[in-house]
Amino acid sequence: MSKMRYLRRTTALCAEQLTLISFASFHACAIGTPAEPADWPHWRGPQRNDVVQQSSGWNHGGWQSENCVWEAEVGEGSTSPLVVGDRLYVMGWEGGGDHVRCLEANTGKPLWNVSYKCPRYGRYASGDEDAYSGPTSAPEYDPERGNLYTLSCDGDLNCWDAGAGGKKVWGVNLYEQFHAGQRPASNLEHDDLRDYGYTSAPHVHDDWVIVEAGSKDGSVMALDKRTGERRWASQYCGPAGHTGGLVPITVEGVPSLAVLTLHDLLVLRLDRGQEGKTVATYPWKTAWGNNDLTPAVQGDCVLISSWHTHKSICKVKITLDGAKRLWEQPYASFVGSPVVDGDQIYMANERLLCLDWDTGRLVWAGGIFGYGGACIATGDGKVIVWSNLGKVTLVAGARESPMEYKQLARVQRVVESGQAWSHPVLAEGRLFCKDRKGKVKCLNLLGPK
Repeated sequence: MSKMRYLRRTTALCAEQLTLISFASFHACAIGTPAEPADWPHWRGPQRNDVVQQSSGWNHGGWQSENCVWEAEVGEGSTSPLVVGDRLYVMGWEGGGDHVRCLEANTGKPLWNVSYKCPRYGRYASGDEDAYSGPTSAPEYDPERGNLYTLSCDGDLNCWDAGAGGKKVWGVNLYEQFHAGQRPASNLEHDDLRDYGYTSAPHVHDDWVIVEAGSKDGSVMALDKRTGERRWASQYCGPAGHTGGLVPITVEGVPSLAVLTLHDLLVLRLDRGQEGKTVATYPWKTAWGNNDLTPAVQGDCVLISSWHTHKSICKVKITLDGAKRLWEQPYASFVGSPVVDGDQIYMANERLLCLDWDTGRLVWAGGIFGYGGACIATGDGKVIVWSNLGKVTLVAGARESPMEYKQLARVQRVVESGQAWSHPVLAEGRLFCKDRKGKVKCLNLLGPK
């Protein structure tokens, strides 16, 4: 999106709260202030990092987290929902195809549902079929055009007009368009093969929708967001990783993207005339090729982590001259990506870990969360954890509890399936939790209005 278009959108969103505004205030709205829009339009939230300025709803020792407003069945898959205004968008697989649904966020009332034929697993799927099925990629919303972009496990990239009942604008199949093959075995510890199909969310930037295609012609591809025609391919080629999405990063003033592929952390340029060119790579292979965790970005540094092989988290500084490791520490998660909130890093696995941003040292650890979890850092200094055991936990962040893990509240068995790999979503005081089997629950954290 162009700067002027972005400023016009930010003005509209902030107008009710501000009567006199400067460019600096515009920028503040964009990066996260109390005037930040309370939508969740992208993978990992408004700023694509699981950090929001919204309150957790914790109020003098009480939490309204057991107030379930509604629940719905939306089909199998580990994809996460989006919330834009009073609409919730979510994908799921059932009856031989993917369904893209729009629900009323306050009530769960179905507004529209479009579907297309799609296999339950991607065409080259291999390994762990009992642990996943259906779509994994989160949808992506484009506020400029009001379009929703979705990606199936079998490579179906579709553009839907969200304001016209989900009318299809265009669609391409990444396997067929870019000739991506089956991901190779890692050959690090064994020859077992893991291929989950396409998992990374589409990413809208300016006039492009960018996807991790995993092709020999370019690991990352940019398509015209209006037509689906290819605009450029990354200089870097090779198989895709299994992470949830691509992450914006600015390197010495150059807009770029960080991508964790099957073999490397890749940072590539987005500036006109240089788009797709490699800024830096940093090697990061794992057994089974399970680079599941989305990189986390703060400033010019990127965090990468993996439980498989490395069992560690690594901080890498990116410059236009390449990548440099700053530290690596023996802490990791299976599926919960790192969340950077100021000087702290939060990551949920069997325990919730709090690490120091500068050194990676362990500040504290606690709780019991199973082998998968995702976090949201809230504006009132709390951390919400949605874990693989199907429970929601509210924890005091390091600003409030700098020396030890402090659990404030917990809701047991929000869902019963035990596989909660989808990220939670927080919007307007509503927490949306989804499990792999397709149940979505909306919890009102603020109580009755």
